[in-house]
Amino acid sequence: MKVIVEKLPKTQVELTVEVSVAELQPFVDRAAVDFSKELEIAGFRPGKAPYDVVKQHVGEMKIYQKATERAISIMYARAVDEQKLITIGSPKIFLEKLAPGNPLIFKAVVALLPQVKLGDYKKIKVERKTVKVEPKDVEDTLVNLQKMFGKEKRVQRAAQKGDKLEIDLSTYVDNVPIDGGTSKNHPVIIGEGHFIPGFEDNLIGLFENQTKEFELKFPKEYHRKDLANRPVNFKVKVNSIFTIELPPLDDSFAKQVGQFEKLDDLRKQIEDNIYHEKIDKERQRWELAVIDEVVKKSVFEEIPEIVIVSELHKMINELEGEITSQGMKFEDYLSSIKKSKEDLEKEFRPRAIKRVQTALALRAIADQENITVDASEINKEVEIQKSKYKNNAEIIKQIDSEEYHDYLKNVLRSRKVFEFLERSIKAN
Repeated sequence: MKVIVEKLPKTQVELTVEVSVAELQPFVDRAAVDFSKELEIAGFRPGKAPYDVVKQHVGEMKIYQKATERAISIMYARAVDEQKLITIGSPKIFLEKLAPGNPLIFKAVVALLPQVKLGDYKKIKVERKTVKVEPKDVEDTLVNLQKMFGKEKRVQRAAQKGDKLEIDLSTYVDNVPIDGGTSKNHPVIIGEGHFIPGFEDNLIGLFENQTKEFELKFPKEYHRKDLANRPVNFKVKVNSIFTIELPPLDDSFAKQVGQFEKLDDLRKQIEDNIYHEKIDKERQRWELAVIDEVVKKSVFEEIPEIVIVSELHKMINELEGEITSQGMKFEDYLSSIKKSKEDLEKEFRPRAIKRVQTALALRAIADQENITVDASEINKEVEIQKSKYKNNAEIIKQIDSEEYHDYLKNVLRSRKVFEFLERSIKAN
């Protein structure tokens, strides 16, 4: 096999591959056997007819065309491996020459992994922030737990702060109903601030079956741009009012929550949980700050469009998953923000490029520092993940897939890169 490599713009290469007659022959023989299995040829069992007989039935060019499909797939992979190229995505194949008794010649145009010229990442300085749990953090969590165990009791009186109301809600702009702005028996707890400022205050003093209309201006930074900073009219009907009776914060409550002996034991557990949560958030902030500095100090080859598009699709899918997990259709979400998927891709493009650069920089550091992940490390992580989902056959199947193992390899290697960077930063 002869291979000629020509560099093209945008981090692409063109491979011209010549497969000799001798190298092509096994593929031709295999194609003839496959045809023989598919045909009913008198005097021969399926797959046993000689080449010349098969040729008479289907024609020699058909045999060569079938052979070429498999030959190109295998010889392209072999050429990439021989040239030590790290390719991205599927190649575009162009058949140059195919004739019985002659070498097979084809061209393949494919994108390469962009090269990275790393800066002096060992001298990056990013300080870690001290993590501290404030007493208010613990008390707020306790109050939220208390609310979870609260008992609702329907009352016939004016609504007060802290009450839960079930309301019918209609929303209008310029007397036109807002898309998605109508709701029946919608739960509202007055004082929790889940609605725009002023909305819950307008419910105080209302009685069951009472209706009220009022106008409020939406915040400037509201997520729906069509409503941001605009006056909106609300029509509310109160269907029911509930007072919420909270259990006392005592040792009995601690036992009810998690079989703790004392309330102080529950407080200690909450404090530990918050501490580890803050530690994780600080670690994430630190890692983002470090890799941001690495990217700033690095020079990247032009990133192929196929890579950017792939990352954009991944980001859109992540957003769609987040929206649907909240019980909303993605199409309705796009309608509410008056954007199409194409609009989101334009908006996300700078972030997609940054994410690709981050992945390239981490990979480059791993290669430069010879940071690797072996099979035993991947298998250990696989077993940990399986233990979490041992009763879910579908997830177990995904965990066993080659794609997931590749994902784990990247995750574990990135983790090792950050551990290396942390040691380097501390040393400086």
